[in-house]
Amino acid sequence: MANSVVLVSFMALGLILMLTLTTSQVEAAPRAFFVFGDSLVDNGNNNYLATTARADSPPYGIDTPTRRPTGRFSNGKNIPDFISDALGSEPTLPYLSPELRGERLLVGANFASAGIGILNDTGIQFINIIRMFRQLQYFQEYQTRLADLVGYDEAQRIVSDALVLITVGGNDFVNNYFLVPFSARSRQFQLPDYVKYLISEYRKILMRLHDLGARRVLVTGTGPLGCVPAELAMRSRNGQCAAELQQAASLFNPQLVEMISGLNSDYGANIFIAANTQQQTSDFISNPGAYGFTTSKIACCGQGPYNGLGLCTILSNLCPNRDEYVFWDPFHPSERANGIIVNMILSGSTNYMSPMNLSTLLALDTNTGT
Repeated sequence: MANSVVLVSFMALGLILMLTLTTSQVEAAPRAFFVFGDSLVDNGNNNYLATTARADSPPYGIDTPTRRPTGRFSNGKNIPDFISDALGSEPTLPYLSPELRGERLLVGANFASAGIGILNDTGIQFINIIRMFRQLQYFQEYQTRLADLVGYDEAQRIVSDALVLITVGGNDFVNNYFLVPFSARSRQFQLPDYVKYLISEYRKILMRLHDLGARRVLVTGTGPLGCVPAELAMRSRNGQCAAELQQAASLFNPQLVEMISGLNSDYGANIFIAANTQQQTSDFISNPGAYGFTTSKIACCGQGPYNGLGLCTILSNLCPNRDEYVFWDPFHPSERANGIIVNMILSGSTNYMSPMNLSTLLALDTNTGT
């Protein structure tokens, strides 16, 4: 009888220890991560669409472990990948991937689609892309799928505790307002008025994200639009950044920060944090050597002046050392540049991040147990 009592006691103790370990593992699980936006953050959704805005052929992905293209507009990792690393999580899958099911839903999802903008008429030349309104619809659909897996209350908790990244706006200039001379939007708006319109429409998108449960949202501005190799090739005669696109970025980014500050005031909490990617990228464009780059003007993969014309294909010029180049292709940063941008997002000063950097935000969440 005594042996039976001891056995039962050990079994009970073992069960308690098992439950304790299981609970600790659940508590230590990385937060979910959701991504919205354009080609800077697309992890491969466009692979599943009939569109020309895609990165599913070599030499894209040349520096991934498999050396195969993944749909990312990069030689390797993009910005969401480095953020996933910082979260201690596996990379998010594209929402359209058939692999996004079951337990993989707990990691989050990437809804981004190359070519899209804030406005629905941006990127119309790419035809079949996931515009912002549709990305938000997919997010709502995702939450239904998640609730079917873990229950409604737990799904709501996962979403509210998650980190959300949204990167959009650059295409509204390069693939809309400045796409062709006398574009429809440039005839409709003077540039300062167009920027105000974009900001007002962006505000609606961020408010909708909040309505859908997002409570920690990282919002990136546009980079130095006039300095990418594509614009140098098309608009620059002496290698200087294209002035009109630089003006657009200089108007857009401060107003974005101001709008985000206003939203946080309206909600009474720091829901949104803004990353000044224009300043971040400008630093290593103006002084590439300080960051270990040899050039910030010439793309690693491309053709024509600055390797800035056309698409990056197997027939393009291809640099042997991608780590020496700020830009991988005519529009997109190299893997190493993406890593530097994310380091600034994580630990940058208020010159780069407003009202705080991402590490500070995540630490606040940890300290408050949210």
